Amino acid sequence: MPVRKEFDFLCIGSGPAGQRAAVQVAKLGLRVGVIEKHPVVGGMCINSGTIPSKTFREAVLSLRPPQRGREPSGHRSYSPPTMGELLDKVSYLVGLESQIVENQLARNNITLIRGDACFQDPHTIAVRSGHETCLLQAGHILIAVGTIPSPPPGIIPDGKIIIDSDGILQLGHIPRTMVVIGAGVIGLEYASMFACLGTEVTIIDKRERPLEFLDHEIVDELIHQMRNRNVIFRLSETVERLDLSSSPPARVIVQLQSGKRHVSELALFSVGRLGATSSLNLQAAGLEADNRGRVNVDAQLRTSVPHIFAAGDVIGYPSLAATSSEQGRLAACHAFGLPAEPMPSHYPIGIYAIPEISMVGRTEETLTKDRIPYEIGLARYREIARGMILGDDSGLLKMLFHRDTQELLGVHAIGTGATELIHIGQAVLGMGGGLSYFLTTVFNYPTLAECYKVAALDAYNKLRQSQ
Repeated sequence: MPVRKEFDFLCIGSGPAGQRAAVQVAKLGLRVGVIEKHPVVGGMCINSGTIPSKTFREAVLSLRPPQRGREPSGHRSYSPPTMGELLDKVSYLVGLESQIVENQLARNNITLIRGDACFQDPHTIAVRSGHETCLLQAGHILIAVGTIPSPPPGIIPDGKIIIDSDGILQLGHIPRTMVVIGAGVIGLEYASMFACLGTEVTIIDKRERPLEFLDHEIVDELIHQMRNRNVIFRLSETVERLDLSSSPPARVIVQLQSGKRHVSELALFSVGRLGATSSLNLQAAGLEADNRGRVNVDAQLRTSVPHIFAAGDVIGYPSLAATSSEQGRLAACHAFGLPAEPMPSHYPIGIYAIPEISMVGRTEETLTKDRIPYEIGLARYREIARGMILGDDSGLLKMLFHRDTQELLGVHAIGTGATELIHIGQAVLGMGGGLSYFLTTVFNYPTLAECYKVAALDAYNKLRQSQ
């Protein structure tokens, strides 16, 4: 007979949403359980998503070859890193972060149940681990299973020549040539990393421009810098099929509808992700996912079944680790009637390409569409002492102010530390501040934060000249 256990709250998934929700409910002294099917606790965020990819990025930056013209006299010949050296750093951090999550669950008396979850009815979940099954019952349930990569049509990734984004961590070597199919966040991040390692990268996407939700000027700068690293962009192109070469050495042949074809040592297929709900038997709980595997929720993160909630990537946009964590907390609050303010709309977005990008608030494109008058303030890293100290002469910070009220409307950055730098703008935006704050505030010298002062003065001078 299966073992039966009862909980007040069950989280399916131990990623940022499940972890935060579980801790929130545990603080109430209630019985809380977290179900995780992977050996490493922390969900896809720690297993194959945020933590591995960002750690891989830092490993690339620390081990990449010196930039031309900057080698000191007598510098020894550069020895390129191996994939093993890069992934050693990833493995260490993944293990460390997973242990931190597991310890946090234990400190809060949260029961960790390992295995595959499957609904039996709206209040009962069967968890299978090996040949054993236990039945868990709960008054409230949170679905926080995250996502999986969309598979290439008509072909199964082999982990060697054709891979998805999760397959990066299983590569045995750094490829000489690489085709990235899909110019979304993940595709561009990994494309930029491998380009820094000397891989010849070609990016293929059916859209006219990538990352359309970002400020166009910032994206144009990213593309410019990636092209300087010999990345080739094939935009407005659709992949017709993928073939494997019939003779050694093994290669992937990417056939485009336009008639072009690319032969490469490796193809990374990165055209979005699907909610990891196919094995949950949602129908038994009275639920169903959409055609992308996502679960629909209301403003309180509640599904159509009142005691079942969903949070994180499985509910779709914005699919960020930070917003997933907050969604998990809010779902837990709504489940047990705790007061909770809705998540503000001005959360930051970070793209960990090389160079990194971050934004908060409105873009020029949305302001123009909504006919909101605005002025731009720009600061370039090459104007900032800290930028030159860091060797980054191409980064920039862009601020958008309302032309009449001078209220801050948006901040956009590209370059070293952009994802950290953006939080100053986020705080001012959240407090309803504007141009006067930046004009009168003193920032540490030398820091990248000085960009805010320079950009504010730039906007102020433009506003004064136009009066």
